[in-house]
Amino acid sequence: MPDRRVLIAIVDDDEDVREAIRGLIRAMGFVAEAFSSAEEFLRFSKMNQTDCLIADVNMPGMSGLDLCRRLREHGNAIPTILITAYPTEEVRTFALAAGVTKFLTKPFMESELMEGCVSP
Repeated sequence: MPDRRVLIAIVDDDEDVREAIRGLIRAMGFVAEAFSSAEEFLRFSKMNQTDCLIADVNMPGMSGLDLCRRLREHGNAIPTILITAYPTEEVRTFALAAGVTKFLTKPFMESELMEGCVSP
């Protein structure tokens, strides 16, 4: 039986950004699932099968940083890339301390995004 395909989840409240990233991930041959909120992702039936998580820092409700922390507290340390249009050194420091794989500023290069999760 062949190995399952890599599953990458995108969590961003901006539909245009979310769909652009999902399209990019799929074009690279990966399975991509997109969610408009952290809370929606937490209800995802395949959350525990997620190989990489790409989440926006600033979202209504639970932030991407809070999502990362919550997953780690519950023993689900999914490799996570946080993305933001409003980078601050304080948030970057907190993100990296929380175990985030990459912290990227929008707009970012395709290669920067993929380096944080899996090699294409």
